[in-house]
Amino acid sequence: MATTAPCAVPPAAAPPQSPTAAPAAPAGSALAAVAPAPPAAPAPPPAAPLSAALSGPFPGGRVVRLHPVVLASIVDSFERRNEGAARVIGTLLGTVDKHSVEVTNCFSVPHNESEDEVAVDMEFAKNMYELHKKVSPSEIILGWYATGHDITEHSVLIHEYYSREAHNPIHLTVDTSLQNSRMSIKAYVSAPMGVPGKTMGVMFTPLTVKYVYYDTERIGVDLIMKTCFSPNRVIGLSSDLQQVGSASARIQDTLTMVLQYAEDVLSGKVAADNTVGRFLMDLINQVPKISPEDFETMLNSNINDLLMVTYLANLTQSQIALNEKLLSL
Repeated sequence: MATTAPCAVPPAAAPPQSPTAAPAAPAGSALAAVAPAPPAAPAPPPAAPLSAALSGPFPGGRVVRLHPVVLASIVDSFERRNEGAARVIGTLLGTVDKHSVEVTNCFSVPHNESEDEVAVDMEFAKNMYELHKKVSPSEIILGWYATGHDITEHSVLIHEYYSREAHNPIHLTVDTSLQNSRMSIKAYVSAPMGVPGKTMGVMFTPLTVKYVYYDTERIGVDLIMKTCFSPNRVIGLSSDLQQVGSASARIQDTLTMVLQYAEDVLSGKVAADNTVGRFLMDLINQVPKISPEDFETMLNSNINDLLMVTYLANLTQSQIALNEKLLSL
């Protein structure tokens, strides 16, 4: 792993006036002085640049869609940080469309910082992104993350580096100190601030963060959530039968809630919502139209096939055990 020389950061003339604003770095103290800047990452598709997705206005506002695997990776890198390190930083990867930015992956980047210095291993970040492109060529650099609840002067320098990798990059903060007994997660984009001809500063504007997941990620999220109700925060994996039972119970609860909503609308207790009505109609149309007799026949046929496979498997297991006994005589 390449090692970079630290770059001295001159002290700011005055502290920022808000926790989301910080002074810009003076000329000559940009992060490029830490190590030679890596070649620029491939530009995002012209149909959906990052700047367009974050400049608005568009339906839904400026939204960052965050996957749980990103949060898990950030927390894991914080737990494995070097001794004495106050925080960890890393690169955010994902995709961009016309309405939002979706962060699907990330990787940590080694760095060292003190009160007056900051050094980032840019060569490591470049190599990691090149390797990642071979696996997921559609994912581009969206910005960077840092653990902690505030934005420091060093964050401005690091953000300046990522501004060369992605136009208008995102800065994601994850409060691993759990202030207020929760993990605060915020996203920002930077904007210049100051008087023309004078020292310019940078203001970080917050974005809306929404949590999304794939179906495969939902399984892991549901399992992690179960540990909240366990005294020792440990829970074992459920069997296939237990998972089927849990899924059936959730479906039953959902159907009960939907039926109650429909009854309240018909009785006038709740105002009708056209969006919910269209969604329920689409859901009903997806249910196959089959008579109860045909459904029972199909179910019994599948059960008989399953019982036959189970019987043959047990018979094969018995034959193997008998063969081993005969060979041992």
